Amino acid sequence: MSPIRTSERGRYPANWDAIRTGIVVRAGFRCECRGECGTDHSGRCWNRHRRSMQSGAMCILTVSHLDHTPEHCDPSNLRAMCQGCHLRYDRDHHRETRMRTRAQEQADAGQGLLPW
Repeated sequence: MSPIRTSERGRYPANWDAIRTGIVVRAGFRCECRGECGTDHSGRCWNRHRRSMQSGAMCILTVSHLDHTPEHCDPSNLRAMCQGCHLRYDRDHHRETRMRTRAQEQADAGQGLLPW
């Protein structure tokens, strides 16, 4: 089972685990990032599933939706990425989502923006 937040699970297709496995196999169990994460890998990232080639530490490949839309599971929109590349790739998206969530929580609590 993939580590998907319970609140987001409904956005993924029922066969997500099979789709994820197919993408990791397609990648040859190696991170497919070629710098999309903002790191200059001088080509493809060397991290492999279960082994960071830089540190030797445990590395788990994840599957990134390039457009950040879990419902869009076309293989061309999916990329196997090590955790580091995936987190860096999603950094701006997570920041925007966090700001929207906080703003909504404040509005729900009656803490909207002051008019001045």
